Amino acid sequence: MPTPALRRVVAVASALAGTLALGLAATPAQAATPLNYSALGDSYSAASGVLPIDLSNLLCLRSTANYPHVLAARTGARLTDVTCGAAQTKDFTGSQYPGVAPQADAVTPDTDLVTLTIGGNDNGTFINAVLDCGTEGILSGGKGSPCKDKYGTSFDDSIDANTYPALKSALGAVRAKAPHARVAVLGYPWITPATADPSCFARLPLAEGDVPYIHALQAHLNAVVERAAEESGATFVDLSQASAGHDACRPFGTRWIEPLLFGTNIVPVHPNALGEQQMAEQTMNVLGLD
Repeated sequence: MPTPALRRVVAVASALAGTLALGLAATPAQAATPLNYSALGDSYSAASGVLPIDLSNLLCLRSTANYPHVLAARTGARLTDVTCGAAQTKDFTGSQYPGVAPQADAVTPDTDLVTLTIGGNDNGTFINAVLDCGTEGILSGGKGSPCKDKYGTSFDDSIDANTYPALKSALGAVRAKAPHARVAVLGYPWITPATADPSCFARLPLAEGDVPYIHALQAHLNAVVERAAEESGATFVDLSQASAGHDACRPFGTRWIEPLLFGTNIVPVHPNALGEQQMAEQTMNVLGLD
C-alpha cells in the first residue's frame, strides 16, 4: 500500500504532468494563429522583373517571389500584397492606376504587420539620377564625373525638400490605419559599390566619378527613409551592411541588384530573386521573426 508521502508525490507529479500537457496543447493553437500581414511599397517591394508574375494585377508588375511572399511563407503570415511597381508615397492615399485602390486601404485595425519600401520614385529623384547618370556616363566614355558636375546637389536637395515630408505623411497614414501594428520600413540595397569599378562599366555605364556620387545619393535617401521611419514609430530595416558587396556590378549569384545592361531581369536596376530573399531574411532578423 502506498505511503501518504508517496501518494503526495504521485499527486504532485500528476498535477505537473497535467499542467505540462495543457501547456503543450495550448502552444500549437497559439502558434497556429497567423499574423495579418499587409505589404505595401514600390517595385523593390513588388520585385518587378522577377518571375513568376502575379497575374492578379499586371499593371503593378508584382512578383509572387517578392520579399513579402518569402516572409509570409517563412512565418505562415496571412498576406495581403498591394505592392506596385513605380509606386510613390502619394499612392498610399491615392489611386496609382484606375481600379487600383490606395495602398493604405490594405491596412486595417486588425493588421499585425506592415512592410514597405518607398521613396525612391518620389519626384523621379532617384530613378532619374540613375538613368541620367547612365546617359552621361555613356557620352563621356566612362571618364570623369559628368553627372555630378551637371546636377550637383539637386537630387539631394529634392530628397530633403520633397521626399522626406512625403514619407512622413505616408507613414502617418499607415500608422493611423493600424496604430498597434508593427511597421517595418526597408532601406534600399546598394545599387553601386562605394568606389569606381572599371569592370562594371559594360553593365552599369556610370562614369568613374559618378559611381561614388550615386552611392552617396542612395545613402542620403536611405538616411531620410530611416529618419522618417523612426519619427513615425516604425522599425527601419537597414540593408546597407548586408547588401555591401552585392551591388549590380557583382556577378550573377552574388549580386542582389541586376545591372542596367546584360542582366537577367526584365526590369533592370532592381532586386533579383536572391535580393528579395535576402531582404526578407534581414526583415525577419530585425523583427525577430526568424
